[in-house]
Amino acid sequence: MLLLTSAAAIALPVTGAFAEGELNLYSSRHYDTDERLYSDFTEQTGITINRIEGNADELIARMEAEGRNSPADVLLTVDTTRLERAKDAGLLQAVDSDVLESRIPGNLQDADNEWFGFSQRARIVFYDEADVTDPPQTYLDLADPQYEGMVCHRSSTNVYSQTLLSAVIEHHGEEAARDWAQGVVNNFARAPQGGDTDQLRGLVSGECDISVSNTYYFARALRTDVDGLGQDELAGIGYVFPRMTETAGAHVNLSGGGVAANAPNRDNAVAFLEYLASDSAQSYFANGNDEYPAVEGVPLSESVQQLGEFEADPVDLSAVAKNVAAANRIFADVDWE
Repeated sequence: MLLLTSAAAIALPVTGAFAEGELNLYSSRHYDTDERLYSDFTEQTGITINRIEGNADELIARMEAEGRNSPADVLLTVDTTRLERAKDAGLLQAVDSDVLESRIPGNLQDADNEWFGFSQRARIVFYDEADVTDPPQTYLDLADPQYEGMVCHRSSTNVYSQTLLSAVIEHHGEEAARDWAQGVVNNFARAPQGGDTDQLRGLVSGECDISVSNTYYFARALRTDVDGLGQDELAGIGYVFPRMTETAGAHVNLSGGGVAANAPNRDNAVAFLEYLASDSAQSYFANGNDEYPAVEGVPLSESVQQLGEFEADPVDLSAVAKNVAAANRIFADVDWE
């Protein structure tokens, strides 16, 4: 069910003109710390944000159902697969912005300028230091038979799983990707289950020796209390920023957004995206939600600094997103639940 988080959002009509100074934001980001991100934009611009929140699939379906009468100005969501899905459905429009072009790296934005990434989470390998002395150094290593019965991973229906396999396809081709996926399945310690935090808890419980998770889940546990991931438990977990190839670093997932195809407040929508690329907004992403900024040179939060800088895979994430259909076929072929 969609969550309406403001009185303005609850009263939001689906037709008709909108008053100057408003922005209708459809967002699947669910972090309390984003409140400061939005209030800062309003303080800077005087533009009121009317926010509708829900999961990405719900929001995309809602925009499709609303059609040309959709009040959405901006879609903000997590990962390139969903952004590309919205683009393919004709729900986004191209944005010509010198600010976005100069500040957002080219591989973190859509080739047609319909979506832009604003924060990054590296998808990396975590392991039990007591049981693993030679952890995987690359993503392909996760399929090595030496790790049989040791690996925990999320399900094939999760977008992070889909994007990772899509990146393997982009770099190594479908045949190699199918072999890799089969090898990972062979190495599962348990059937895929739970979210990223559950993969880390699996290391603590002893169900897993090796897990794959996004950095911000671990960094969050370094910063604040997370059930099952106390400081004593974290002390026994090691991590590796694996490489995709000899020349390509760690895979990243994006949080990003685009201007809705029928945005009634288009200028405000572009201004909001440009704001998200500003130093102040990038700092909110970094410090509020333990993410890596998309804009180079923005300082990391203290918790993320503990994980350290990393070399990201420079692959065009727009191209990666186009491999999702092939990734899902491979998941089915190898019985990755």
